[in-house]
Amino acid sequence: MVVVTQPGTARGPDADADLVEQAKRTPERFTAVFDRHYRQIYAYAARRLGPDLAEDVASETFLIAFDRRGSYDSARAEVRPWLYGIASNLIARHARAETRRYKALARAFGAEGEGGDDHAEDVAVRLDAMAVRGRLAEALRRLPEPVRAVLLLVAWAGLNQQEAAAALDIPAGTARSRLHRARQEMRQALGAEIEVSE
Repeated sequence: MVVVTQPGTARGPDADADLVEQAKRTPERFTAVFDRHYRQIYAYAARRLGPDLAEDVASETFLIAFDRRGSYDSARAEVRPWLYGIASNLIARHARAETRRYKALARAFGAEGEGGDDHAEDVAVRLDAMAVRGRLAEALRRLPEPVRAVLLLVAWAGLNQQEAAAALDIPAGTARSRLHRARQEMRQALGAEIEVSE
């Protein structure tokens, strides 16, 4: 008997879905899921909320995932979208902190653009980068949380639209619409300086 699988959906004892299945019977197996994905979830939370809250969000993400492992849909080949969905829900609870962070970044990068330096070329490049980062932070702050969540799952977590939709438990069309809106806002905030790929 020959089993044909599509790329990225190969199943085996180390596949994410199989690890979660095994963890239903042998809870210790969940440590492999934690080891495989913790750094990515932490990095995503840190980019959105800063390092102070990221540790808590990442840890709570895996506690919730561990508690819900019995209801995990084993038809999924990867747990990444599921984990990012849990993390996104936790981050949404901290929306005010995230908004304050973007506001502070926008102010900081806007304020750092003042002042002089003898290295005119280096300073000009740095100031341009800071100005763009400040406008980007301000644009992210203005986005409604549901729109921002889709954009950052795609841009920072590396999920595709379908995975982002699954992570947020929304229809694929809604994810596509939110991503389109977010990209339009980013283009408007950054002007013609940066091309945002569709």
